[in-house]
Amino acid sequence: MNTQHYEQIGETLYSKKLDNGLEVYLLPKREMAKTFGVFTTEYGSIDQTFSPIGKNEQVTVPEGIAHFLEHKLFEKEDRDVFQDFTKLGASPNAFTSFTSTAYLFSATQHIQENVRTLLDFVQDPYFSDESVEKEKGIIAQEIRMYDDQPDWRAFFGTIQSLFQDHPVKVDIAGTVDSIQDITKEDLYTCYNTFYHPSNMTFFVAGNFDPESMMKLIEENQNAKEFEATPTIDRSYPDEPKGVAEAHKVIEMPVSVSKCLVGVKEDTEYLNEDTFLKTDMMKNMVLDHFFSKSGEFFETLYNEDLIDDSFHFETHLDKSFGFTIIGGNTRNPEKLSERVKGMLHELKGRNLTDEEFNRMKRKKIGQFMRSMNSLEFIATTFVQYRHLGIDLFQVLPAIESLTKDEVEEHLKAWIDEDRIAVTEVRPSEE
Repeated sequence: MNTQHYEQIGETLYSKKLDNGLEVYLLPKREMAKTFGVFTTEYGSIDQTFSPIGKNEQVTVPEGIAHFLEHKLFEKEDRDVFQDFTKLGASPNAFTSFTSTAYLFSATQHIQENVRTLLDFVQDPYFSDESVEKEKGIIAQEIRMYDDQPDWRAFFGTIQSLFQDHPVKVDIAGTVDSIQDITKEDLYTCYNTFYHPSNMTFFVAGNFDPESMMKLIEENQNAKEFEATPTIDRSYPDEPKGVAEAHKVIEMPVSVSKCLVGVKEDTEYLNEDTFLKTDMMKNMVLDHFFSKSGEFFETLYNEDLIDDSFHFETHLDKSFGFTIIGGNTRNPEKLSERVKGMLHELKGRNLTDEEFNRMKRKKIGQFMRSMNSLEFIATTFVQYRHLGIDLFQVLPAIESLTKDEVEEHLKAWIDEDRIAVTEVRPSEE
């Protein structure tokens, strides 16, 4: 078992790559009452086209199948796994993102039993024709529910405006029509391809002994048989630099309009060496210029252009990236002009030393506070791990940033051809 101590944040991480390829990370925090475990596979909604294990030709599976598979793993032939965790006093959950699927629990007792339960249910799939058909109705209701939510429609409408061909433009849950094509055989194909231990990470953080925990996990995995480590061949279409639609209007029964400005990020130049710094710089800049504590927010708020729903988010990954800024507004056209104007203004912005130092101090403070959240540590560590990045190197990465680097980032960031505006307006009926 490898041990890595991070002096700056006072944490010690234990890790081991098991014989079956599973990467295990343990972060004991004895001061915590709770323990959090997450079992993650590097398989998300964008992984629609790939070569199944044992086959040379690629297949394209129905949209939404990764999310569908997440749902189905909790249901076994004789029981629902949620009940297993409940009996052990744990709170289980799961989520599917664009690039991964995660299964997790939090608990204050029976930690070893909960860890076994998490490992065992994810590694024991059971799909039947009847249960798959039943699930289609459940997920279809979920999709319709999200389709009726203005915030979700605005968010995904912006992503669809930004991307022309990349599967990130497809709703993570798929569509009501697409999930109808999912079969039991499709689920097993995806499971057998992407749920091999060599494509997965297991992270536990909280109140436990690392030696006994690693022994438990290793014994659990050694008692199971797995195929030889596969090579996963995924395929994504070439994505043009420009946006799919510069301006989209969605009409819905809302009382107040919404306006989101999206930026299609250029990820071609990113690698393991530049990714973390770029991600940090983007977050620092957005937080400084678009957060509720900034001058820009105050100006727009005083002009009655926005309310407290105004926000920003940014997401960078290997094959795509986007930034979204906006919220409720009484004047979508004016708000989009102001946000776009601010983005273009940043392109030539020379930061003062005070501005830059304030940005760094705030980001460092946010990161240090996040270290008190087991959920943040575990899920973000695994997310970064898939990108070849060590979460615990974030602090030195922030500290090493220079004002010149941030200004260079700003100069290369904004291009009008990579900006799309999405509005949700009250329907006329």
